[in-house]
Amino acid sequence: METTSGKYTTADKKHFAVAPGVTGIKVVFVNLFLVSNPGDGSWVLVDAGLYGSANRIKHTAETLFGKNTKPTAIILTHGHFDHVGALKELAAEWQVPIYAHPLEMPYLTGLSDYPPPDATVGGGGMAYMAWMYPKKPIDMTGQIQVLAPDGTVPGLPGWRWLHTPGHTAGHISLFRDSDGTLIAGDAFTTREPESAIAVVTDKKGIHGPPSYYTSDWVAARRSVQALADLRPEIVVSGHGMPMQGETMRFELDELVHYFDQLAVPTNGRYVNEPAITDERGVVKLPPEVHNPVPKALVTAGLVALAGMAAIAISRRQRKARFLDALDDTNDYANYTEGTTNNYP
Repeated sequence: METTSGKYTTADKKHFAVAPGVTGIKVVFVNLFLVSNPGDGSWVLVDAGLYGSANRIKHTAETLFGKNTKPTAIILTHGHFDHVGALKELAAEWQVPIYAHPLEMPYLTGLSDYPPPDATVGGGGMAYMAWMYPKKPIDMTGQIQVLAPDGTVPGLPGWRWLHTPGHTAGHISLFRDSDGTLIAGDAFTTREPESAIAVVTDKKGIHGPPSYYTSDWVAARRSVQALADLRPEIVVSGHGMPMQGETMRFELDELVHYFDQLAVPTNGRYVNEPAITDERGVVKLPPEVHNPVPKALVTAGLVALAGMAAIAISRRQRKARFLDALDDTNDYANYTEGTTNNYP
């Protein structure tokens, strides 16, 4: 149940506001977005989350736009597994066009695997798990279409897409000039993408693209520079909560100026040599890098981390239920903000 009252918002909320007409949904560790067109009330889905999230996406859409609603289009920032997980199910039900950059087409039409993820970059549980992530492409032939080269976004007048390669060859970001709203995708992120603990805390901060899946760091640096040059007012990414204003722009400028130190990992398969790709997919890969951390040790550590995360989430949910109960009994005014031990 989504509940907002006074200065608190319950921990189990299903979606979050980004900017006028832009709503985000966090599915475990990745975001997707529902963007409305104020002209006619239609809307567009940006990315499609993890496998198994279709019902949640549809429920949120019906909450926002009415029963049996469907988007005019689905726009993909890129085709990694955490951004297309529910795509086949949603596309089969909605029968709407899907759009992506031409350089993403090999991975969205079953033609090529992506450059493999790289667990050797280190930095946290999400990176160490990279060897476990799905690697096969999906095949959306017949529904997937190439975005127009003029930058227009189907179904969203007032928005434009920008080619922001690096994380993937055909990665795009979306920008609305009227108010400076930027959907960065994974060109950069607003929480530490390698950290599994950050998935729980959602501590805000501007960070580079997820390093375990970024296959061209020179291109990634240029893309961050291009997005910073837009001077956005509000940014949201595939991983993390929205950020805005001067603090956000300062951190984004810092990322540009110190990209090699802040974003590029010390070690990794793609650090010194990018994956070579073209419209057919992967052409050439740099040699694999030895991972000094045994997979069994990583797995054991992640199990322990999952336990700690479950405890943290449970505590947040109990606090949310307590605050909901106070609100339902009109007793919220008697609750002292900042108290941490007055709930079950």
